[in-house]
Amino acid sequence: MSKKRVLIMGAAGRDFHNFNTVFRDNENYEVVAFTAAQIPNILGRKYPASLAGSLYPEGIPIYDEKDLTTLIKDLKVDDVVFAYSDVSYNYIMHKSAIVNEAGANFTLLGYDETAIQSNKPLISVGATRTGCGKSQTSRQIIEILMEKGLKVVAIRHPMPYGDLEAQKVQRYAHLDDLKMHDCTIEEMEEYEPHIVRGNVIYAGVDYEAILRAAENDPDGCDIIVWDGGNNDFPFYKSDFHITVTDPHRPGHGLAYYPGEVTLRMSDVVIINKIDSAPPEGINKVRAIAKEIVPRARVIEAASPVRVDDAEIIRGKRVLVVEDGPTLTHGGMTIGAGTVAAEKYGAGSLVDPRPYLVGQLKDTFKTYPAIGTLLPAMGYGDDQLRDLEFTINSCDCDSVVIGTPIDLSRIIDIKRPYTRVYYDLQSIGEPNLQGELDRFLNTVKIKDQLTASLG
Repeated sequence: MSKKRVLIMGAAGRDFHNFNTVFRDNENYEVVAFTAAQIPNILGRKYPASLAGSLYPEGIPIYDEKDLTTLIKDLKVDDVVFAYSDVSYNYIMHKSAIVNEAGANFTLLGYDETAIQSNKPLISVGATRTGCGKSQTSRQIIEILMEKGLKVVAIRHPMPYGDLEAQKVQRYAHLDDLKMHDCTIEEMEEYEPHIVRGNVIYAGVDYEAILRAAENDPDGCDIIVWDGGNNDFPFYKSDFHITVTDPHRPGHGLAYYPGEVTLRMSDVVIINKIDSAPPEGINKVRAIAKEIVPRARVIEAASPVRVDDAEIIRGKRVLVVEDGPTLTHGGMTIGAGTVAAEKYGAGSLVDPRPYLVGQLKDTFKTYPAIGTLLPAMGYGDDQLRDLEFTINSCDCDSVVIGTPIDLSRIIDIKRPYTRVYYDLQSIGEPNLQGELDRFLNTVKIKDQLTASLG
């Protein structure tokens, strides 16, 4: 029987994980290529032989997704596996039509076939869209668990944009580790808040190797928190799954892949941002949760913002710099910086578009709905230079930094600026503290933790 020839469509994350868990040592298949989308500066690479295994001594090439039809025909592809997240159902079925017309099958791999079993209790956090507030939810969970004396290790959804071989397993415990691993802004936005709170976080490419390293972390590990990226479902078998929703985008939980998968898996659904969302959006998300996952407990939460110096905002013409992925493939036109600008009485928001240079111009061409906000794009040195130049060229009084990191640590901002901070705050009952207590007191988890704690 001849091998099935497979092409995996991805964006440097779920695609590599699907390969590792399903195809790497499977002699029934030959993965002939990956294609890349969404993320700049990752084309022209190979998935290296050291990660691809003995069946792929030359590694596997990575091509641009725009060449998909030609690749299917030239490489005689039988099956195309779609493996990236935060896309609309219209988008994904459009890709399916392209693949089917070219003569190949279009496939989505599910949770059971790709999720790895942990030897430690594992809590997973996902979201229906990028920018719902998943990261601050993960941080709040970790703080609650650490206050109970548990040693918590976080594992983050992959963002391997550099040397894949070097990024097989990455451990972050100190801010210096961000520089050592040559992190992009997007990576720092996810890793830095964990580090400054005192917990270790892992990421990389090979998520079984990452899991085993986390379970045996030198500082100890009682419990693992999977901090899922975009709106992807977990790479690991979850003991307790939490999905964060956004009432600013109330119907998106039923319209985006794999956000609906994540929602349907939920033990707990968090309706975040009730302090800034319209009541009709909150009611719609609540109704969707009740319909789609009636067994789940529903928590309402706020994400109140605070700043270092409100006087830098009050009455000023401000440039608002927001988290990049939230504005781009997350599709948002508001972020923490915008909320802070309104809360603290900014005179006006300054439009950055007349001052854009380099790759930032391309970003706004691809995502024209961004409007008067500036996404903190920094996938490489060129984008960092473009971001720095644009900020410093902008005719504004001050800059509001809505990203989760200290942006001034990596670029030189010549205007007065203030950082925005935001954390999850459960409102009323049920709440996150209570639901975590319920989980930790289940017989299975109590037995696991007892064994771990000795």
